[in-house]
Amino acid sequence: MKRTMKAVAGAMLALGLAQAALAQTQGVSDSEVVIGSVNDMSGIFAAIGVPAMNGAALRFEQANAAGGVHGRQIKFIAEDMGYQLPRATQAYNKLVNRDKVFAMIQSLGTPHNLAGFQVMDPKGVFNINPLTAAREMLPHDNFKTKFIGFSSYYDQTVAGLRYLAKETGLKKVCTMYLPTDFGTEISSATKEKAAELGLEFVSETTHKPDEQDFVGAVQKLKADGCQIVTMALGVRAGITVVGTAKQMGWTDVKFLATSAGFLEAVAAVPGGVTDGLYAAAGWVDLQPRKGDPVPAAFVKAYEEKYGQPATGFAMLGYSTADIVVRALEAAGKDLNRDSFLAAMEQLDFHDELTDMHMKYTPDNHQGANEVTISIVKDGMWHLIARETL
Repeated sequence: MKRTMKAVAGAMLALGLAQAALAQTQGVSDSEVVIGSVNDMSGIFAAIGVPAMNGAALRFEQANAAGGVHGRQIKFIAEDMGYQLPRATQAYNKLVNRDKVFAMIQSLGTPHNLAGFQVMDPKGVFNINPLTAAREMLPHDNFKTKFIGFSSYYDQTVAGLRYLAKETGLKKVCTMYLPTDFGTEISSATKEKAAELGLEFVSETTHKPDEQDFVGAVQKLKADGCQIVTMALGVRAGITVVGTAKQMGWTDVKFLATSAGFLEAVAAVPGGVTDGLYAAAGWVDLQPRKGDPVPAAFVKAYEEKYGQPATGFAMLGYSTADIVVRALEAAGKDLNRDSFLAAMEQLDFHDELTDMHMKYTPDNHQGANEVTISIVKDGMWHLIARETL
């Protein structure tokens, strides 16, 4: 009898310790796991943030409708920061310290994520596939809680310049950018790698986030003899720059955007305003593949729920949420930071939605290892090359 009581007591103690360990993992309970995002749903990058959050919410709702993951429902909380750094900092503090999120996904903006690290890192909160391709998203030290989906702005810019140099024979390169972490990474890649790629760096212009008139800047770059221009601007600004150049009759210049400008809305501007624009990004655009089985199923589900067209960034939101679901499943019922980290670092699959191979390892937290090169033609992005990093 005494042995039986001791066995029961031991089992209860073990159960109590297990429950205590579970309780110590922020954002995780027996019935729920909390995921957050700080995004731009009302500012200059709302065309990215809104569909990305919709796509993520859709995938989590599908998982919850199927019973959740190991009995846990996924609670998803997205905060709007309007691409303003003070609001972003407030949102990170709310999500981490009040809502007690386990992980953040698809948070937008380079300086905004960097500010968020100061709040997330002390609590061990994961940052997964942010909507910025800045190299700082994967620092050399303290990278264990950080994962990115695709190539960096730097690598995208270099790959795009390499392609244009080879295919066009043009030599004189320039850059237009916002003087932020986002913009300076793209301008730095342009300046630092030009000579190595057989190009000559000629000129640059810097801009404000809310700038609307680019006539003077375009005139300057044209007068300076620019033949290839890399851009690190807001969505509308990038469209305006390309349109302004065409209005001025400057049609032999090649404008190169990165993943930040790789949107259907940019390609679909009426009148062919953006035809001929190049983008180096980390995935294949959704629109030309809408008839393929997996993209078609996503498009149908998204448009039925939201009553609006599915976009590439909606696809990215859904894809990242799917990665989280896969990792939660692989982590098992005893979910904690260690089990989730181990699960993330073992993911290795071809994502048919983005048409990219995703693989995370203990030594490499960047999922896809390719840069895609696309061009706008007839109102749509067309894939013209892939480059393995």
